[in-house]
Amino acid sequence: MTRLRCAIYTRKSTEEGLEQDFNSLDAQREACAAYIASQKAEGWILLPDHYDDGGISGGTLERPALTRLLKDIDEGRVDQILVYKIDRLTRSLSDFAKIVDRLDAAGASFVSVTQSFNTATSMGRLTLNMLLSFAQFEREVTAERIRDKIAASKKKGLWMGASVPIGYDADGRSLRINDAEAETIRTIFRVYLEQGSIRAVKEVCDARGFRTRVRRLSTGKQIGGTEFFRGHLQYILSNPVYAGRIRHHGDVHDGLHPPIIDPEEWDRVQDKLQAASARARRSGGRGRSRGRPPISLLVGRVFDESGDRLTPTHSKTPKSVRLRYYVSNRLIKKSGVKDITGWRLPAPEFEALVARLVQRRIEAPKFLSEIASGCSAEAADLARDRILHILSGNPGGSDLNVRSLLEFVESVRIEPGRIRIALSTAHLIASPGPAGDGSEDLELFIDAPFQHRKRGVETKLILTDQARSRDETLFRNIACAHKYLAAIKSGKTFSQIAQSEGASKRRIQHVIELAFLAPDVVRRVHEGQQPVGLTTEWLIRNSIPSDWRKQRELFATL
Repeated sequence: MTRLRCAIYTRKSTEEGLEQDFNSLDAQREACAAYIASQKAEGWILLPDHYDDGGISGGTLERPALTRLLKDIDEGRVDQILVYKIDRLTRSLSDFAKIVDRLDAAGASFVSVTQSFNTATSMGRLTLNMLLSFAQFEREVTAERIRDKIAASKKKGLWMGASVPIGYDADGRSLRINDAEAETIRTIFRVYLEQGSIRAVKEVCDARGFRTRVRRLSTGKQIGGTEFFRGHLQYILSNPVYAGRIRHHGDVHDGLHPPIIDPEEWDRVQDKLQAASARARRSGGRGRSRGRPPISLLVGRVFDESGDRLTPTHSKTPKSVRLRYYVSNRLIKKSGVKDITGWRLPAPEFEALVARLVQRRIEAPKFLSEIASGCSAEAADLARDRILHILSGNPGGSDLNVRSLLEFVESVRIEPGRIRIALSTAHLIASPGPAGDGSEDLELFIDAPFQHRKRGVETKLILTDQARSRDETLFRNIACAHKYLAAIKSGKTFSQIAQSEGASKRRIQHVIELAFLAPDVVRRVHEGQQPVGLTTEWLIRNSIPSDWRKQRELFATL
């Protein structure tokens, strides 16, 4: 008699009730175990390992227990999967097709104990595909119906949930004014109309001790109660809810809730905000005073392989730390489909890299001879003096030195794998006094190969001759993943781990996948020899095979 080693897989979309002694996962396993016992005469035996995913949606394959089960199937430890119903395994037809392919490759099958078919037969597969097609169709129709209902409700002025803005309290499908907080909102709008500056509004808020609303998350963590940041004030001033309106995507509808700010006053604030934004664009950026050099040292001089200019931009962290970038124009256009091939470079690192290449070029002994061959002896002497003056400082170190080196840059062109810098000796030869007529202008070029590494939404450039260092973030996250996996095996839920780690449950579920990387891949990460594109965010955003051989093949393409 052929023995069939059976593994039971259980899943529940939410964590509600999992703390009970006998929960939904236990009920599913008990039903599957009874079915296996009824097939004992056919050689079915129950494996002792538990494969339980509690609190995880069936719309994704990124589930720790399922990943472990499929790995055991690939390694020939399991002959058959049993589930209570097919939607416990997956709710996606495409995901199910991937699972069936892996089952076929391993010679395994799939059985639903409450539905009379299994994937060992062609008729069972046909029936299952039909059921999953209808299940996926039902899920998509339900999602569309919910979106349409929200849009129709907002059109009628109803409040459809989400975070309640400061100044209001939820009141069913509407909002009611919170008198204490509403006075803060009125002050913010009044000061902005008087001063026309968000900075002035922030100073008043700080002086009066205004604080953001304190909120308590479902995890029990408390947030808020901090000073108002400029970004938060900008959001408040542009939020139509305070004028008694409801925004839905690009449309604004009249709301049923009472306004805190008179609609005409709100419209005047919007006019002031738009006028301030236009002034900032004309002056080349916010916060620049007359005669002050631009914060972005290469503004207007960086282009990509398509000729698109990289525009200086910035974002702020929750702690109000300003992060500067150079971003391809096509990534920040207002409408239409964005071109994902554009560049997003962290500005300080990029400027330092360009300065380092310029420094390396002007330090070369033949650089001065090239200048001397293209200009007068007097100009060559002046260029030599300026170079020695710059290099006698702190080479490649201080911001002042980087600024001085970047003055020699005429333009920077970046394309996949190569950066080309055009230098102009006009800045080298020009005296500190009145500018010359440009007759001594001699163009020189720097070509350097590089590798690029994706780090979230930004791209980090690494010169090919630059020493590799370990990606500490990736290595630390791999260690965390093994810690999370050990906690799961000990019986903890994702919510419990997230609360103890001070992170979101979704983040824990993503990071835990790193625990299934091949040992040699982890060793290469530890030694700093992993592929340039292998980062934490890349691993989280992409489906990583549990088969170690396939992992190596995939990572070799990065």
